[in-house]
Amino acid sequence: MGSLRVNKPLTTLLASSLAALVLVVMPGRAAFADPSVQQIEAQIQDVWNKAEPLIEEYNGVHEQYMKNKNQQAELANKIAPLERQVELGQLRVGAIASQVYKGGQANTFNALIGSGSPGTLAEQLSFLNMMARDQEEQLAGVSSMKRDFDAQKAPIDKLVNDLAAQDADLAAKKKTIESQLSELQSLRTKAYGSSGGTGNYRPWPCPSAYEPTNGYKAAAFACSQAGKPYLWATAGPKTYDCSGLTAAAWAAAGVSIPHQSKSQRASMPYVTRANLQVGDLVFYYNPIHHVAIYVGDNKIMHAPSAGDFVRMADMDGAGPIHSFGRPS
Repeated sequence: MGSLRVNKPLTTLLASSLAALVLVVMPGRAAFADPSVQQIEAQIQDVWNKAEPLIEEYNGVHEQYMKNKNQQAELANKIAPLERQVELGQLRVGAIASQVYKGGQANTFNALIGSGSPGTLAEQLSFLNMMARDQEEQLAGVSSMKRDFDAQKAPIDKLVNDLAAQDADLAAKKKTIESQLSELQSLRTKAYGSSGGTGNYRPWPCPSAYEPTNGYKAAAFACSQAGKPYLWATAGPKTYDCSGLTAAAWAAAGVSIPHQSKSQRASMPYVTRANLQVGDLVFYYNPIHHVAIYVGDNKIMHAPSAGDFVRMADMDGAGPIHSFGRPS
């Protein structure tokens, strides 16, 4: 079975990026005195461009963690019957050993008297010894199989432990990221009012036209999620992050893709802009840390950022486009 490598520099990257995040988000309240809407949006975008790569990195680590935990559980289930066989074998051999031991003490004398022949006793003991050897051989075979499974399980256990530590470390940063973004979001609310500037989440036909494809099914699902809140490291049904939305959309079409923008990019072939079809994925930034689903007419559905909602947007307005891909 394959194993996944642990990204050791991740926590170091996270710490340094969060330090930069603090400098951007917390320069002092005087800096936020009566900012314009444009200034607020620029600040939010600046912070988000630093936070989203960490979130997508978390998604990748968390997905590896859960996948390996599942492998660990499956292997443990396979080992369980062998462990029971070992226990039963040990009990059988122990019982035989006890009988032989007892036969070698007072019972030996009684057997000698009762049997009338030392040869009969020897045959009885020989039979018991043969049974014991047979049981020991069976136990040795089961123990050997269990050692093989343990050898396979050990690297997975180590990987799960390593990933669990990274997963817990990243999850602990979640509150820090969200509290920092929450402060900027409060400014957005002041600028736009209680509506938060959300407006109409799907102001154009979505998807733009019917196509008898899985891509259309995926795009239609994404369109139906309009207005649901962004929440990082989630993939529905009530909240989404960017790669969570695209993963859930394609799952609705019967196609499984990873819950991470970078991994999604690696999982599918490239397509050109000229050949874009409804349902294709649009990847943003270099390195990639945002993804959206194309719904036609140069429009996308995406989960933009913390404090925002799943919404339709102009494809070229969501950030610098890295590439396009088509799940299959």
